Amino acid sequence: MAENNSGEGEALHRCEKNIMLVCRESKNGRTIIKVGNVEFGGSTLVVIAGPCAVESEEQILTAALAVREAGGNVLRGGAYKPGTSPYPFQGLKEEGLKYLNEAGRIVELPIVTEVINEKTLGYALKYVDIVQIGARNMQNFSLLKAVGQANIPVILKRGYSATINEWLNAAEYIMAEGNDKVIFCERGISSFETATRYTLDISAVPVIKSKSHLPIIVDPSCSSCVNKYIIPLAKAAVAAGADGIMVEMHPKLQDALSDGMQSLDRSQFLELCNQLMAIEKVTKTFC
Repeated sequence: MAENNSGEGEALHRCEKNIMLVCRESKNGRTIIKVGNVEFGGSTLVVIAGPCAVESEEQILTAALAVREAGGNVLRGGAYKPGTSPYPFQGLKEEGLKYLNEAGRIVELPIVTEVINEKTLGYALKYVDIVQIGARNMQNFSLLKAVGQANIPVILKRGYSATINEWLNAAEYIMAEGNDKVIFCERGISSFETATRYTLDISAVPVIKSKSHLPIIVDPSCSSCVNKYIIPLAKAAVAAGADGIMVEMHPKLQDALSDGMQSLDRSQFLELCNQLMAIEKVTKTFC
């Protein structure tokens, strides 16, 4: 048998057998995922922002204008809102997707929304540029496979009780179906600490980058659930090497129907964007 001098076989051998597609050694260089004019994993930090939930046509358009004016790159908004309790606001569903789509078109930004099952994925595919799989569905294997077959860019949030290995394997489910446009999102894990809702695992950023070629972003809103902690945690994530930040921003916090306590207002979001740009310049100087 001829000797393989390419090194490819040896690199694949170093991959764990369950994450042959996700592992860093499976590809030369890092994956860059392009969505319109936005690049995840490229040389520029991506900032995703918008309200936790789309509440009205006026609300999401006002938020979209604020995101664009502050320098955000992607507009987020939830149309389907799974919650611990069945009683709070559950989203506007397809009507919310239509409002989100229209707002994104007006401000010329890509849009992302969470899908919670295969049915909602079917609706979302008609309106959005990126889908998100939330923490509760990180190991919803039928949904992972469906998103893999849909071949749309996907933000895969870490389950709040998931190990990094389990998270990597969830991404493998998507890639095994042919979709290589996977973006990891660290959003905090359960711990004994009660000062924040979840404990943001900043170490996940360098760990994922050492194990996978896929980009990783961080959500400091969902992890802390406390307004005043969002900006410091976002800055820490960028300093650790995150490819992007996803935050919740509501134009009228006092009127928010979902998770207002973990959202920024317009002025705070502008402050965040200005500070992140400064940190990004410093990290590029030393990295």
